[in-house]
Amino acid sequence: MKVEVKTLAGGTAGELELPDSVFAIEPRADILHRVVTWQLEKRRGTARAARERSDVDRTGKKFGRQKGSGAARHGNRAAPQFIGGGKAHGPRRRDFDPALNKKIRALGLKCALSAKARDGKLVVVDNLALEAAKTKLLKEGLEKLGVANGLFVDGIAVDVNFALASRNLYKVDVLPAVGANVYDILNHDHLVLTRAAVEALEARLAGRSAVQAEA
Repeated sequence: MKVEVKTLAGGTAGELELPDSVFAIEPRADILHRVVTWQLEKRRGTARAARERSDVDRTGKKFGRQKGSGAARHGNRAAPQFIGGGKAHGPRRRDFDPALNKKIRALGLKCALSAKARDGKLVVVDNLALEAAKTKLLKEGLEKLGVANGLFVDGIAVDVNFALASRNLYKVDVLPAVGANVYDILNHDHLVLTRAAVEALEARLAGRSAVQAEA
């Protein structure tokens, strides 16, 4: 599929042929759901466990007479009622580290890219180079480009001035091609790719490195 390449100021910079195997497949909601769920679960930290009675190193020696003292017949300082004892019915360790097949993750990224292309929310720009890191100038350029809520994906590295200028813009985020993911793509209205990003994503989904793609 052919798309028009634009500049950050909204001008025209030629055309680019996008590979149908990456940008023109039929999006599958079930695959997108699986990948997004996997991503969000991977963000969760490990739920820490409390030290229970068997985890506490306390003496098991009986510290009082069995009879005659009028007190309870305790025999272990690790019991929950003592200071330094184990926690009774405490939380158990839960580790949120799900696995997802690499082919499913790659298919999910293709589905996300194709969904943006199908909905007309995919914009390809020549590059993200800015002369100065000025948020006001970038905002004016994005208004001409027609993008107010978008994820910008660059090649191997992100332009420093663009990254600095976009930090204060709401719902405008930028990532290198290696960081492009399904959740962030779907969480923004527009997806803006550079020429270098298209090449890097095509190489990534074909199992090649971005360096090999540029060679």
